Amino acid sequence: MKVLVIGAAGRSGEALVDEALASGHTVTVFVRNAAQYKKANVRVVAGDVLDAAAVDVAVAGQDAVIDALGGKTPWKVTTMETRAAHNIVDAMRRNGVRRLLKISVVGAGESVKNAGFFNEHLLMKTFLRGLLVDKAGMEAEIEGSNLDWTLVRPPMLTDVEKTGIARVLSTESGEKAYKIGRADLAAFMVQQLESSRYVRQAVTVTTT
Repeated sequence: MKVLVIGAAGRSGEALVDEALASGHTVTVFVRNAAQYKKANVRVVAGDVLDAAAVDVAVAGQDAVIDALGGKTPWKVTTMETRAAHNIVDAMRRNGVRRLLKISVVGAGESVKNAGFFNEHLLMKTFLRGLLVDKAGMEAEIEGSNLDWTLVRPPMLTDVEKTGIARVLSTESGEKAYKIGRADLAAFMVQQLESSRYVRQAVTVTTT
């Protein structure tokens, strides 16, 4: 598939690019600064996700989009991911691209049931309070579209080696999600590119 990775310069984005390439996909990355992006074997498109015209250029000709954007100041209220999601959804509609995968976070929506005690009662109310507002807005933009979307809600992300484990938790079970490696998250998401199992669903994934 021809896959666009938005937010490819971040650690999760880098893992997604590596996994997509290893899986045989043709990858385009959308980054703010093309000169600073050094990974080989990808097509690089530079631009700002808040610039609708730039997003449209990146989305054109793709088979799927993976959005790995994330704010660097999760305690501050922002609308960056919400506005970016709006631009991405619009560009996909205009260009006839249907498959969208987006990294969200445990604690968004009903996945609060999968948040551990520390996450729910401390982090979500302090360090993550701004991020959760933006994630909620972003999820609403995507869920309101007619695209074949999947929202993936991981807990704490780590940089451990890939284990091959990414469990999908039911919110009804109340099972808690604690950690997942970026490599395992990337492997799960790239697998979904050619699967309809979780289309139009928000899923919590975890290793531990």
